[in-house]
This record gives sequence, C-alpha cells and structure tokens, in this order.
Amino acid sequence: MTLEEQNMATPKHERLRAYLLKELGAGRLKPGDSLPTELALATTADVSRNTVRQALAGLERSGLIRRVRGCGTFVHESAMERMKSGLDIFALMIPDTRSGFYPSLQRGFQEASMAGHNQVIVCNTDNDPLRQADSLLQLMDKKIAGVAIVPTTRPATPAHQLRPLHEHGIPIVFCHRRVEEIHAPLVSFSALEVGRLAGRAVLEKGHKRAAFFAFERAGLSGQYERGFGEAMATGGGELPVEFICYDDAPRVTLEHERFLKVNLEKMLRGPNPPTAIFSPFDSETELIYLLLNQLGVKVPEQVSLVSFGGTWREGALTRRLSAVTVDEEELGRNAVTLLDQMRRREKPLNDATEIIMPLSWAEGETLGPVPAKGTFA
Repeated sequence: MTLEEQNMATPKHERLRAYLLKELGAGRLKPGDSLPTELALATTADVSRNTVRQALAGLERSGLIRRVRGCGTFVHESAMERMKSGLDIFALMIPDTRSGFYPSLQRGFQEASMAGHNQVIVCNTDNDPLRQADSLLQLMDKKIAGVAIVPTTRPATPAHQLRPLHEHGIPIVFCHRRVEEIHAPLVSFSALEVGRLAGRAVLEKGHKRAAFFAFERAGLSGQYERGFGEAMATGGGELPVEFICYDDAPRVTLEHERFLKVNLEKMLRGPNPPTAIFSPFDSETELIYLLLNQLGVKVPEQVSLVSFGGTWREGALTRRLSAVTVDEEELGRNAVTLLDQMRRREKPLNDATEIIMPLSWAEGETLGPVPAKGTFA
C-alpha cells in the first residue's frame, strides 16, 4: 500500500483515512475484519504511528471501526450501513441565524464539527413549527448523524416531530430548552439565574422600581421574568404587574416597535415610573434603547437598561449594553461533543446529560445609578 496516488497537499492522516474508507467501500475490508496493527499500518503506509492514530480516531468517531482493548481494532458491524448514510453530517436547527446569540451558537457548533471532520447543515426555522417539521423530514431523508435543536416556541414543538429521529437511530441534543416526552441531552443555561443576576445588578445601583419587556410569554421568557421579580423583591425593590410587558411578537417588526413605544411612554409618564428596564434579548433591548432616545430619555442618566445575550458582543450598540451573558460558542461545542458520543454509542440516544452553562456579566454603559426623583416631571 502506498499513498503516492493521493493528493500530497492533503494531511497524511487524512490520506490514510481516505484510503481505508476506499478499502471499506470496495469490500476489501468487511464488517468484523481485524485491521492491521498501528505499527503495521505505519510501516506499510510509510507514515508515523501518530499519523495512524489520527486516521483511526477519525474512523472511530464516524462509527466505522471499534477498538477492543487487548484484542485490536475491527471494522464495525454496521460500517457499510453507516457509510451509505450521512454519518459525517451534523445539523443545527435554530429559530434565527442573524440576531441574538444564535450566530455565536452557530459558529461554535460549526468549529467543533469541522474539528471532528463533520459537515454541517444549518436550518433556520424562523420559529415556525411547520417549517421546522419540513426541515426535519429532509434531514432524516439525508440520514444525518445527529441534530442539535433549539425547539420552536410558537407554538411549542410537538414530540411527534422529533420522535422519528430516535426511531431512525439519529441522536438529538436540545439547546436552551427541551421538548416534552423526548428524552435527550440538554445544553442550556438557567433562565431563572439570568433574571436574578439582572435584578441584583439593578438593585446594586439603587433601583427599586423596574420594568420587564419580552417578545412573548413562550420559551424561557417566564423564567427570566420570575427570576428578575424574585431578585427585586428579595432586595426590597419591586416589579409591578403593570410594568411587565409582553407583545407575543415572534420578532422585531414595525408593529412591535409601535407596541414598545406606546408602553414605554405610558410607563414613563406615570406617577411612579420605573428607573430600570430588563429585557432578556439583545435585539429587543437595542430597540428599547433607540426608542428611549427618540422619546428624549437619556440612558442611563434617566433610565437604565439591562439585557441578556452572548459573551461575543458584536455591534456598536450591543457592546454598549450592560448585560448578563452566556458563552453560546461553548454551548455549541458541547452540543457537538454530545452528538458525537451518541453517534459512537458511548451514550444512549435517551441519555439524560444536562450541561448548564455558567453566566457572566458584560459591564456596558447602560446601567447607572438610580436618578433623582422628579426626573420625568
């Protein structure tokens, strides 16, 4: 065996891996066959043993070979079936690919997948369950190796959309939130703690009356609100019911902008206006910031703003926001690790692993001390 016919610009371990895949495809290596030892492969291919280990590790990640300690390395019994499937493709399904922390989640997922020699398909569901269902059917048709998904919330993703994946042996990893009745790993963060941290940050600056704005009551919004309200109450502050504002809008639209403006004006012109606002979405908080400026309200001199988003703060306005943050890139990398472990049968499809990501704080410029009384008089 030689590697001279391979593209010499390709790393040696990739050339060896491609050669072994060719042998499998041609039937010269069959399920159950024992592979030569690392030393034998290194000698025959004229490469180092480390190169052989890298090539075999790639095949093992793909589930094509299995190593038995003390016995050797064997072609996996289902190797041929896996070669005919999309065993090198991981899919990421998210409600949005352009805003919030989703670009960071996508980047981390793609980087980790590429490091494991996996292709990636990214599906933007636009938080539409019908669009999500159609994408899932197409992914199953491609026989992909696994799916990481941030389930839709309007309405909530039904279990029957995901159950066929498990029936076809395709791993699922939930990101951010679960789907009831589907048992699979979850990589997320504590939305309650996000709200609590936001509340504590507001209280530390002396704010006692705060408002809460969110797109919708679905998903994690209720937990953000609850955590924020609990923190305010514990610290002697309050989150009045009339200052809790949901639009049930799926995204930022002109109608949503008008909704925010009307409610901001109503709150701030009241006898006891809030001095701080928490919105758990960067895109929403950015819009509130701009609307406050249109209304002639200074941030943070008159009203403070606190947001929630990814640790990667891209954009001039996003960087200015004081915010609780989570490392979405690492969240995406963890999702890939779990998918890979289930694909290789190191974990069962119904694995109960939960990875809760730590939270941090981005100082920003939108949280200041409580303003003097009569600011809006």
